[in-house]
Amino acid sequence: MLQFLQHFSLLRTFFMKNTFQLFCFFFFVFIFNAKAQTGISVSPPRLYFESGPGISNTEKITVTNVSAKNSLDLAVSLGDWEYDLRGENQMHAANTLPTSCASWITLKKGDNYFSLAPGERRDIEITITSPTIPKENLSAHTALLYVSQMNPVDDVDSKGANIKVSIRSGIKIFHKKPEATKKKIEITDLKFDAAKKTLTLNFENQAEIWVDGKVATDILNADNGKKTTLSPVVFYTMPGNKREMEIALPTPLEKGKYTASVLIDYGDAENLEMGELNFSYE
Repeated sequence: MLQFLQHFSLLRTFFMKNTFQLFCFFFFVFIFNAKAQTGISVSPPRLYFESGPGISNTEKITVTNVSAKNSLDLAVSLGDWEYDLRGENQMHAANTLPTSCASWITLKKGDNYFSLAPGERRDIEITITSPTIPKENLSAHTALLYVSQMNPVDDVDSKGANIKVSIRSGIKIFHKKPEATKKKIEITDLKFDAAKKTLTLNFENQAEIWVDGKVATDILNADNGKKTTLSPVVFYTMPGNKREMEIALPTPLEKGKYTASVLIDYGDAENLEMGELNFSYE
């Protein structure tokens, strides 16, 4: 049992429940004018691969030119990404992170650079071949596949100035070993910030694979028995990630003594992670 100054206690709840499904969307775009008459659609926004050493897997994405009148010259390139402490995406050059699988990815000839007429779409196959002899013992790897517009289009901004519009979309790529299945999230701290009227939740991914889920919070006023349920907050983590999440409390917050219960649901059929905090607001 962890002990904190604000009477923080960790509770584990193990029970069967329906597996909760997350639908996530990652769309990374550079665009200079929201009203521009050009654009691309890339789906799905995430690709998941699972294979053992030396085995190849192939998945498909669909790239669509949604422009009404502009043909697009598009190039496909690779990069790396990771989450920061707040869960924000941080982009890096390909093959620079220890978790990178960018060098494992291959495309068919002709899919690295292509053109799409207005309304035209193209399927692109992405193949991952994991190394026969891995350089490290990680169970999960990631990469980022960019689809970038190479021919900027003339347009006009909201003030009538001539501009050039160019778009880049990113698709997150995940790979894991078949034997890596166990998920584990651990709460490490829970604090109350009276000045901000927020809870600060710290937790970490102690699994070998990515773990996504949602944080649900209930606030109970011990003086009058009033219970408030806050909107769930979705999170995404990779192995070893430490996360710091600020949870805004109801405004205005009445003076009194409170009990905050934080529940992390991360899709495991048997386990939930729960933290409880008693605090006073004067």
